[in-house]
Amino acid sequence: MVSKMASEASCVRCPDAENAIVHVDCVTHRYPDGTEGIHNMCFRVYPREIVALCGPNGAGKSTLIEHINGLMMPDVGRVKVFNEDIDKSNVSSIRKMVGLVFQNADSQLFSPTVLDDVMFGPLNLGMSPEAARERAEWALDVVGMKEVHKIPHYLSGGQKRLVAIAGVLAMQPRILVADEPTGDLDPSNAKRIEDLLKSLRDLHGMSVVVAMHDVDMAARLADRICIVKNGSIIAEGRPEDILYDEALLKSAGLQLPMIAQLFNELDLDHSMDKRPLTLDELVPMVKAKAVVRKKPGKSKTE
Repeated sequence: MVSKMASEASCVRCPDAENAIVHVDCVTHRYPDGTEGIHNMCFRVYPREIVALCGPNGAGKSTLIEHINGLMMPDVGRVKVFNEDIDKSNVSSIRKMVGLVFQNADSQLFSPTVLDDVMFGPLNLGMSPEAARERAEWALDVVGMKEVHKIPHYLSGGQKRLVAIAGVLAMQPRILVADEPTGDLDPSNAKRIEDLLKSLRDLHGMSVVVAMHDVDMAARLADRICIVKNGSIIAEGRPEDILYDEALLKSAGLQLPMIAQLFNELDLDHSMDKRPLTLDELVPMVKAKAVVRKKPGKSKTE
């Protein structure tokens, strides 16, 4: 069921807020020039889920996710992570639990080799070089990165993104937050990142928050969709509900995912509870309709 919230709504209306591992509670953040990046924002994350924050550039997605790990602090409201309010006294411990992958991977890569880069975080945690290396090798294995002795500057865009994610995973956070993780990647590398994010939930029990404007990826990836517009979440719910609401998406500067467009063009059954989000879900529906519409003819000899 779609849950829509106006920007002035009180955060007590957020369902299951007490079970959330992240609760952004009526947060407003103003930049130095007075511009509001987010306004009266209510947002939450639950265990072992992938949440997609969908909206156009400038909607407030990046501002929101930078509050989740304490990179930004609210002017109004509060942010709780695992029932602990984020403030200047505990922001270091919060960042161990919430790992942030920036949109520009180059901003996170600065060491002589890939392995050195991924070891940097564990070493800062006080781990021995041997333990840090073991942790880094584990993280690189998780993301499928084999070129551990290469210079990060000479990696491809997709490889840089994988190393940036590995650097965050080496800290073993419980929540991964990624800002447009496939925005500048070719389809092959984007698919690799998409599969990795799913594996973090399915195999490693993590929660993942992804800021994006790619609604087709959001349809395949997310358990829950939040639509962000003008610094507020204007709607949230199941992907099969949110991503079939053409008027809602259009109002936020987005369009229907390709699968939803095909579903509508083929005039399939809109009364079903689970509308397709992937090609694998759509194809059987198309075949079933074709069988129903095919009428057997009579032989001329009969």
